[in-house]
This record gives sequence, structure tokens and C-alpha cells, in this order.
Amino acid sequence: MEPEAAVPVAAPPRGAATAEEAALRLGDEVSRFSRLIHAWKLRAREENGGGDRLLLARLVTYGPRRATDLAAETLLDLSTVSRQVRSLVDRGLVERTPDPEDRRGTLLSASEAGVLAFQHFRDQRNQRLARLLEAWTAEDRYELVRLFGRLNDDFAEHHHEIFGGTLGATAPTAAAAAGQGEHQ
Repeated sequence: MEPEAAVPVAAPPRGAATAEEAALRLGDEVSRFSRLIHAWKLRAREENGGGDRLLLARLVTYGPRRATDLAAETLLDLSTVSRQVRSLVDRGLVERTPDPEDRRGTLLSASEAGVLAFQHFRDQRNQRLARLLEAWTAEDRYELVRLFGRLNDDFAEHHHEIFGGTLGATAPTAAAAAGQGEHQ
């Protein structure tokens, strides 16, 4: 017995979709994209330095941070951030300095070696994405980046309504995230 063929969902005419139609298709694509990104992240963790990317990206892009702020901005548990920061400090990728506003606190910043490691991670990611997008037209690449940035901005703005909770005060906009290297 042959497997049953999937029944395709009729696509709306090019250039037209109601919000409900778009939400249905986008929901399916976001779920699929999330699974693919999850698989990519699992592989990245196995690679040398896989766990360093997100924290280094925040520190390089946005400057010194307290661990609590770093945890809030990356949507990670403080204990996870503390463990990763300890490893980054031990390897010379992150430096601790007293917080000038509250001498009891500590600010974390990327060291010169940390900046170089971040640049290396970002270059690797960008090379992989460039290979993926080579067959796309220049217009399609431009529209992808524009619309994906807009979607991310809307997610960040409405995160509390959609998912509950907050993203922290410094969730990056598409323009700010363009050079950041997050979500690798």
C-alpha cells in the first residue's frame, strides 16, 4: 500500500492574503523554521564555542552589562548565564569590572579576544547564510531581510501580548540586530 499523498493547502493569489490566511501559513512556516533553527543550534553547541555566541554578541554589540541584565535580554535563566560567563571569563573572552554606578555590582564586557571570537562566529554564520541565499534573486534577498526584520520588530513589540512576559528593555530592533549575530 502506497503512503497517502499530502493534500496541499490552496495558496492565496500572489500578493494577496487575509490576516487569517497569512497567520495560518505563517504559523506553519514559523514552526518549521523554529525546528530548523533548533537543529542548527544543537549542531552549533557541539562545535567549538557554540555556547558563547549569544552572550558575546550582546556584550560586543551593546557594551558592558550586568549578568542579570544579560540574562533578561537573552531570555536565559540567570544560573545559565552565570555558568557561561564563568567559562568565558576563565578563557579570557569576557572581563569583569566594578559597576561604577553600584560598586557592589560587576559589569561584564567582551575582551579583545572575545570580540575576535564573536567576529569569527558571525563570519561563519554569514558565510553559511550567504551560501544558502546564493540562488535567490537580489530582490528576494532584500525583501526577505526587510520583512523578517519587520516581523521580528512586531514580535518584540507585542511579545508580552503573544507569549506573556517581557523581552527586557533593550530588545534590539531589526536595524540594531542586523550586525549583531544573535540566534545562531
